[in-house]
Amino acid sequence: MADVTGEKPIRCAIIGYGPAFNMGKAHAEYIINTEGLELAVICDLDPKRTEAAKADFPEVETFNDVAEMLTKAKIDLVVIVTPHNTHADLTIQCAQAGKHIVVEKPMCLTGAEATAMIKAAEKAKVMLSVFQNRRWDGDFLAIKEVIDKGLIGEVFHLEAFGGGYRHPGYWWRSDKKISGGAFYDWGAHLIDWVLNLVSAQVVNVTGFFHKRVWHDVTNEDQVEAVIRFEDGVVADVQLSSIARAKKPRWRILGTKGAILDEGNGKFQLNTEIEGVVVDAEVAYKEGKWDTYYQNIAAHLLRGEPLAVTPESARRVIAIMEAAEKSAKSGKTEAVAYP
Repeated sequence: MADVTGEKPIRCAIIGYGPAFNMGKAHAEYIINTEGLELAVICDLDPKRTEAAKADFPEVETFNDVAEMLTKAKIDLVVIVTPHNTHADLTIQCAQAGKHIVVEKPMCLTGAEATAMIKAAEKAKVMLSVFQNRRWDGDFLAIKEVIDKGLIGEVFHLEAFGGGYRHPGYWWRSDKKISGGAFYDWGAHLIDWVLNLVSAQVVNVTGFFHKRVWHDVTNEDQVEAVIRFEDGVVADVQLSSIARAKKPRWRILGTKGAILDEGNGKFQLNTEIEGVVVDAEVAYKEGKWDTYYQNIAAHLLRGEPLAVTPESARRVIAIMEAAEKSAKSGKTEAVAYP
Protein backbone atom coordinates (compact mmCIF):
# COMPACT_ATOMS: atom_id res chain seq x y z
CA MET A 1 0.00 0.00 0.00
CA ALA A 2 1.35 3.43 -0.89
CA ASP A 3 2.32 5.67 2.01
CA VAL A 4 -0.35 8.30 2.70
CA THR A 5 0.88 9.73 5.99
CA GLY A 6 4.09 11.42 4.93
CA GLU A 7 6.14 8.73 6.66
CA LYS A 8 8.72 6.84 4.65
CA PRO A 9 7.29 3.35 3.98
CA ILE A 10 9.05 0.24 5.24
CA ARG A 11 10.49 -1.65 2.27
CA CYS A 12 9.86 -5.37 2.75
CA ALA A 13 11.39 -8.57 1.39
CA ILE A 14 10.04 -12.11 1.59
CA ILE A 15 12.35 -15.10 1.83
CA GLY A 16 10.51 -18.22 0.68
CA TYR A 17 7.83 -18.38 -2.01
CA GLY A 18 7.02 -22.08 -1.91
CA PRO A 19 3.66 -23.31 -3.19
CA ALA A 20 2.61 -25.03 0.07
CA PHE A 21 -0.45 -23.11 1.32
CA ASN A 22 0.84 -20.13 -0.77
CA MET A 23 2.09 -18.55 2.46
CA GLY A 24 4.72 -16.44 0.67
CA LYS A 25 2.01 -14.96 -1.52
CA ALA A 26 -0.24 -14.45 1.52
CA HIS A 27 2.46 -12.47 3.32
CA ALA A 28 3.05 -10.42 0.17
CA GLU A 29 -0.63 -9.50 0.01
CA TYR A 30 -0.72 -8.58 3.70
CA ILE A 31 2.24 -6.27 3.13
CA ILE A 32 0.69 -4.67 0.06
CA ASN A 33 -2.54 -4.02 1.95
CA THR A 34 -0.89 -2.51 5.03
CA GLU A 35 -0.41 1.23 5.18
CA GLY A 36 3.24 2.10 5.75
CA LEU A 37 4.61 -1.13 4.25
CA GLU A 38 5.87 -1.66 0.70
CA LEU A 39 6.57 -4.99 -1.01
CA ALA A 40 9.96 -4.62 -2.70
CA VAL A 41 11.70 -8.01 -2.97
CA ILE A 42 10.95 -11.74 -3.08
CA CYS A 43 13.75 -14.28 -2.65
CA ASP A 44 13.65 -18.05 -3.15
CA LEU A 45 16.39 -20.60 -3.83
CA ASP A 46 14.30 -22.07 -6.66
CA PRO A 47 14.23 -19.89 -9.82
CA LYS A 48 10.84 -21.38 -10.72
CA ARG A 49 9.41 -19.93 -7.53
CA THR A 50 10.81 -16.46 -8.16
CA GLU A 51 9.36 -16.67 -11.67
CA ALA A 52 6.01 -17.42 -10.04
CA ALA A 53 6.51 -14.48 -7.68
CA LYS A 54 7.30 -12.17 -10.60
CA ALA A 55 4.14 -13.32 -12.36
CA ASP A 56 2.10 -12.57 -9.23
CA PHE A 57 3.83 -9.28 -8.42
CA PRO A 58 5.57 -7.88 -11.54
CA GLU A 59 6.87 -4.82 -9.74
CA VAL A 60 9.05 -6.69 -7.23
CA GLU A 61 12.76 -7.40 -7.51
CA THR A 62 13.68 -11.08 -7.18
CA PHE A 63 16.74 -12.93 -5.87
CA ASN A 64 17.77 -16.58 -5.60
CA ASP A 65 20.43 -16.05 -2.93
CA VAL A 66 19.79 -14.60 0.51
CA ALA A 67 23.28 -13.16 0.98
CA GLU A 68 23.09 -11.41 -2.39
CA MET A 69 19.67 -10.00 -1.53
CA LEU A 70 20.87 -8.68 1.83
CA THR A 71 23.84 -7.02 0.14
CA LYS A 72 22.15 -5.52 -2.92
CA ALA A 73 18.48 -4.94 -2.17
CA LYS A 74 17.22 -1.72 -0.59
CA ILE A 75 15.07 -3.22 2.13
CA ASP A 76 14.24 -2.55 5.78
CA LEU A 77 12.26 -5.63 6.82
CA VAL A 78 12.62 -9.31 5.91
CA VAL A 79 9.80 -11.84 6.27
CA ILE A 80 11.03 -15.44 6.59
CA VAL A 81 8.59 -18.02 5.15
CA THR A 82 10.77 -21.13 4.98
CA PRO A 83 10.91 -24.62 6.59
CA HIS A 84 11.10 -24.53 10.37
CA ASN A 85 14.69 -25.74 10.74
CA THR A 86 15.97 -22.75 8.72
CA HIS A 87 14.33 -20.03 10.80
CA ALA A 88 17.11 -19.53 13.33
CA ASP A 89 20.03 -19.26 10.89
CA LEU A 90 18.13 -17.00 8.49
CA THR A 91 16.95 -14.75 11.30
CA ILE A 92 20.47 -14.33 12.64
CA GLN A 93 21.82 -13.69 9.12
CA CYS A 94 19.19 -11.00 8.49
CA ALA A 95 19.73 -9.39 11.89
CA GLN A 96 23.47 -9.19 11.29
CA ALA A 97 22.66 -7.41 8.02
CA GLY A 98 20.71 -4.81 9.99
CA LYS A 99 17.23 -5.81 8.83
CA HIS A 100 14.06 -6.00 10.88
CA ILE A 101 12.58 -9.49 10.87
CA VAL A 102 9.20 -11.22 10.85
CA VAL A 103 9.57 -15.00 11.00
CA GLU A 104 6.78 -17.48 10.37
CA LYS A 105 5.66 -19.65 13.25
CA PRO A 106 7.00 -21.72 14.84
CA MET A 107 9.78 -19.33 15.75
CA CYS A 108 12.39 -22.12 15.55
CA LEU A 109 13.02 -25.62 16.94
CA THR A 110 14.64 -25.08 20.36
CA GLY A 111 14.77 -22.59 23.18
CA ALA A 112 18.49 -22.17 22.57
CA GLU A 113 17.84 -21.18 18.95
CA ALA A 114 15.15 -18.73 20.08
CA THR A 115 17.55 -17.11 22.53
CA ALA A 116 20.25 -16.82 19.87
CA MET A 117 17.74 -15.13 17.55
CA ILE A 118 16.66 -12.68 20.25
CA LYS A 119 20.25 -11.83 21.15
CA ALA A 120 21.17 -11.29 17.49
CA ALA A 121 18.25 -8.88 17.04
CA GLU A 122 19.07 -7.03 20.24
CA LYS A 123 22.73 -6.69 19.26
CA ALA A 124 21.80 -5.32 15.85
CA LYS A 125 19.06 -3.13 17.35
CA VAL A 126 16.44 -4.48 14.96
CA MET A 127 12.88 -5.68 15.49
CA LEU A 128 12.13 -9.41 15.69
CA SER A 129 8.57 -10.72 15.70
CA VAL A 130 6.90 -14.07 15.00
CA PHE A 131 3.80 -14.44 12.80
CA GLN A 132 1.42 -15.71 15.48
CA ASN A 133 -1.44 -14.37 13.39
CA ARG A 134 -4.06 -16.66 14.87
CA ARG A 135 -4.21 -14.55 18.00
CA TRP A 136 -6.68 -12.66 15.79
CA ASP A 137 -8.83 -15.65 14.77
CA GLY A 138 -12.53 -14.91 15.23
CA ASP A 139 -13.16 -17.94 17.45
CA PHE A 140 -10.25 -17.12 19.74
CA LEU A 141 -11.23 -13.44 19.95
CA ALA A 142 -14.74 -14.44 21.05
CA ILE A 143 -13.45 -16.93 23.63
CA LYS A 144 -10.96 -14.43 25.03
CA GLU A 145 -13.66 -11.75 25.31
CA VAL A 146 -15.94 -14.06 27.30
CA ILE A 147 -13.08 -14.99 29.64
CA ASP A 148 -11.80 -11.40 30.01
CA LYS A 149 -15.30 -10.23 30.96
CA GLY A 150 -15.38 -12.81 33.74
CA LEU A 151 -18.43 -14.61 32.37
CA ILE A 152 -17.10 -18.02 33.41
CA GLY A 153 -15.31 -16.77 36.49
CA GLU A 154 -11.71 -17.71 37.16
CA VAL A 155 -10.39 -20.19 34.61
CA PHE A 156 -8.72 -23.22 36.20
CA HIS A 157 -8.69 -25.88 33.46
CA LEU A 158 -8.29 -25.71 29.67
CA GLU A 159 -8.26 -28.43 27.02
CA ALA A 160 -7.34 -27.72 23.40
CA PHE A 161 -7.39 -30.29 20.62
CA GLY A 162 -6.57 -30.49 16.94
CA GLY A 163 -6.54 -33.37 14.50
CA GLY A 164 -8.32 -36.55 13.52
CA TYR A 165 -7.37 -39.81 11.85
CA ARG A 166 -5.44 -39.23 8.64
CA HIS A 167 -1.99 -39.70 7.15
CA PRO A 168 0.05 -36.53 7.69
CA GLY A 169 1.38 -36.54 4.10
CA TYR A 170 4.76 -37.08 2.49
CA TRP A 171 6.49 -33.70 2.70
CA TRP A 172 8.86 -31.68 4.84
CA ARG A 173 6.19 -30.89 7.43
CA SER A 174 6.12 -34.64 8.23
CA ASP A 175 9.91 -34.85 8.48
CA LYS A 176 10.85 -34.32 12.12
CA LYS A 177 14.39 -33.10 11.33
CA ILE A 178 12.93 -30.28 9.27
CA SER A 179 9.60 -29.59 10.93
CA GLY A 180 10.55 -30.19 14.55
CA GLY A 181 7.80 -32.76 15.00
CA ALA A 182 4.03 -32.98 15.19
CA PHE A 183 3.75 -30.18 17.75
CA TYR A 184 5.49 -27.62 15.56
CA ASP A 185 2.65 -26.75 13.21
CA TRP A 186 -0.77 -26.26 14.77
CA GLY A 187 0.72 -26.81 18.21
CA ALA A 188 2.46 -23.46 17.95
CA HIS A 189 -0.96 -21.83 17.62
CA LEU A 190 -2.72 -23.86 20.32
CA ILE A 191 -0.02 -23.24 22.90
CA ASP A 192 0.18 -19.55 21.99
CA TRP A 193 -3.59 -19.32 22.50
CA VAL A 194 -3.31 -20.94 25.93
CA LEU A 195 -0.52 -18.56 26.94
CA ASN A 196 -2.71 -15.62 25.93
CA LEU A 197 -5.60 -16.90 28.06
CA VAL A 198 -3.54 -17.69 31.16
CA SER A 199 -1.41 -14.86 32.50
CA ALA A 200 0.60 -16.85 35.06
CA GLN A 201 4.04 -18.29 34.44
CA VAL A 202 4.48 -21.95 33.58
CA VAL A 203 5.76 -24.23 36.36
CA ASN A 204 6.28 -27.45 34.42
CA VAL A 205 5.12 -29.63 31.53
CA THR A 206 4.31 -33.32 31.24
CA GLY A 207 4.47 -34.72 27.72
CA PHE A 208 3.03 -37.83 26.11
CA PHE A 209 4.17 -38.70 22.58
CA HIS A 210 2.97 -41.65 20.46
CA LYS A 211 4.45 -43.22 17.33
CA ARG A 212 2.16 -46.15 16.53
CA VAL A 213 0.65 -46.02 13.04
CA TRP A 214 2.34 -43.82 10.42
CA HIS A 215 5.81 -45.36 10.32
CA ASP A 216 6.55 -44.08 6.80
CA VAL A 217 7.02 -40.54 8.11
CA THR A 218 9.12 -39.35 11.06
CA ASN A 219 6.77 -36.96 12.87
CA GLU A 220 4.96 -38.35 15.89
CA ASP A 221 1.39 -39.62 15.42
CA GLN A 222 0.05 -37.94 18.55
CA VAL A 223 1.52 -35.41 20.95
CA GLU A 224 0.23 -34.00 24.20
CA ALA A 225 1.46 -31.41 26.67
CA VAL A 226 -0.08 -31.00 30.11
CA ILE A 227 0.98 -27.55 31.27
CA ARG A 228 0.88 -26.51 34.93
CA PHE A 229 0.89 -22.80 35.77
CA GLU A 230 2.05 -21.20 39.02
CA ASP A 231 -1.50 -20.19 39.97
CA GLY A 232 -2.66 -23.82 39.73
CA VAL A 233 -4.27 -23.57 36.29
CA VAL A 234 -3.81 -26.68 34.14
CA ALA A 235 -3.91 -26.76 30.33
CA ASP A 236 -3.97 -29.95 28.27
CA VAL A 237 -2.99 -29.45 24.61
CA GLN A 238 -3.28 -32.43 22.27
CA LEU A 239 -2.68 -32.91 18.54
CA SER A 240 -3.29 -36.18 16.76
CA SER A 241 -3.31 -37.86 13.38
CA ILE A 242 -4.60 -41.13 14.88
CA ALA A 243 -7.71 -39.95 16.75
CA ARG A 244 -10.80 -41.56 15.22
CA ALA A 245 -12.89 -40.12 18.06
CA LYS A 246 -12.42 -36.37 18.09
CA LYS A 247 -12.48 -34.04 21.06
CA PRO A 248 -13.90 -30.51 21.13
CA ARG A 249 -11.53 -27.81 19.94
CA TRP A 250 -11.84 -26.17 23.34
CA ARG A 251 -13.17 -27.24 26.73
CA ILE A 252 -12.53 -24.49 29.27
CA LEU A 253 -13.70 -24.63 32.87
CA GLY A 254 -14.07 -21.63 35.17
CA THR A 255 -15.36 -21.14 38.69
CA LYS A 256 -18.68 -19.77 37.39
CA GLY A 257 -19.10 -21.53 34.05
CA ALA A 258 -17.58 -23.24 31.05
CA ILE A 259 -16.90 -23.00 27.31
CA LEU A 260 -17.31 -25.90 24.90
CA ASP A 261 -16.28 -25.24 21.30
CA GLU A 262 -16.86 -27.86 18.59
CA GLY A 263 -15.55 -25.61 15.80
CA ASN A 264 -18.89 -24.89 14.15
CA GLY A 265 -18.86 -21.09 13.98
CA LYS A 266 -20.09 -20.72 17.54
CA PHE A 267 -19.40 -22.16 20.98
CA GLN A 268 -21.49 -23.19 23.96
CA LEU A 269 -21.33 -20.94 27.02
CA ASN A 270 -22.64 -22.27 30.33
CA THR A 271 -22.60 -19.84 33.21
CA GLU A 272 -24.60 -18.19 35.99
CA ILE A 273 -25.44 -14.49 36.07
CA GLU A 274 -26.98 -13.04 39.23
CA GLY A 275 -28.32 -16.43 40.21
CA VAL A 276 -29.74 -17.19 36.78
CA VAL A 277 -28.30 -20.25 35.00
CA VAL A 278 -27.47 -19.34 31.42
CA ASP A 279 -26.95 -21.82 28.58
CA ALA A 280 -26.17 -19.86 25.43
CA GLU A 281 -24.46 -20.04 22.06
CA VAL A 282 -21.83 -17.41 21.29
CA ALA A 283 -20.98 -16.68 17.66
CA TYR A 284 -17.38 -16.32 16.58
CA LYS A 285 -16.17 -12.82 15.88
CA GLU A 286 -14.76 -11.73 12.55
CA GLY A 287 -11.10 -12.68 12.16
CA LYS A 288 -8.62 -9.81 12.02
CA TRP A 289 -5.39 -11.29 10.66
CA ASP A 290 -4.46 -7.96 9.04
CA THR A 291 -4.02 -6.57 12.58
CA TYR A 292 -0.65 -8.33 12.81
CA TYR A 293 1.01 -6.38 10.00
CA GLN A 294 -0.76 -3.18 11.00
CA ASN A 295 0.98 -3.53 14.35
CA ILE A 296 4.36 -4.17 12.69
CA ALA A 297 4.01 -0.94 10.69
CA ALA A 298 2.84 1.04 13.73
CA HIS A 299 5.73 -0.31 15.81
CA LEU A 300 8.43 0.53 13.26
CA LEU A 301 7.02 3.86 12.12
CA ARG A 302 5.53 5.25 15.32
CA GLY A 303 6.98 3.24 18.17
CA GLU A 304 3.78 1.49 19.23
CA PRO A 305 4.27 -1.62 21.40
CA LEU A 306 4.98 -4.83 19.53
CA ALA A 307 1.98 -7.19 19.75
CA VAL A 308 3.94 -10.42 19.27
CA THR A 309 7.28 -10.18 21.01
CA PRO A 310 10.01 -12.75 20.39
CA GLU A 311 10.05 -13.56 24.10
CA SER A 312 6.36 -14.57 23.97
CA ALA A 313 7.07 -16.81 20.97
CA ARG A 314 10.05 -18.36 22.77
CA ARG A 315 7.71 -19.52 25.56
CA VAL A 316 5.79 -21.58 22.98
CA ILE A 317 8.99 -23.26 21.79
CA ALA A 318 10.10 -23.92 25.37
CA ILE A 319 6.84 -25.72 26.18
CA MET A 320 6.99 -27.93 23.08
CA GLU A 321 10.63 -28.72 23.84
CA ALA A 322 9.84 -29.57 27.46
CA ALA A 323 6.93 -31.78 26.39
CA GLU A 324 9.22 -33.90 24.22
CA LYS A 325 11.84 -34.07 26.94
CA SER A 326 9.18 -35.24 29.39
CA ALA A 327 7.85 -37.86 26.98
CA LYS A 328 11.34 -39.33 26.71
CA SER A 329 12.19 -39.16 30.42
CA GLY A 330 8.81 -40.24 31.74
CA LYS A 331 8.99 -37.34 34.20
CA THR A 332 7.47 -33.91 34.48
CA GLU A 333 9.99 -31.35 33.22
CA ALA A 334 10.69 -27.72 34.01
CA VAL A 335 10.45 -25.13 31.24
CA ALA A 336 13.49 -23.07 30.27
CA TYR A 337 11.48 -19.92 29.54
CA PRO A 338 8.31 -20.01 31.66
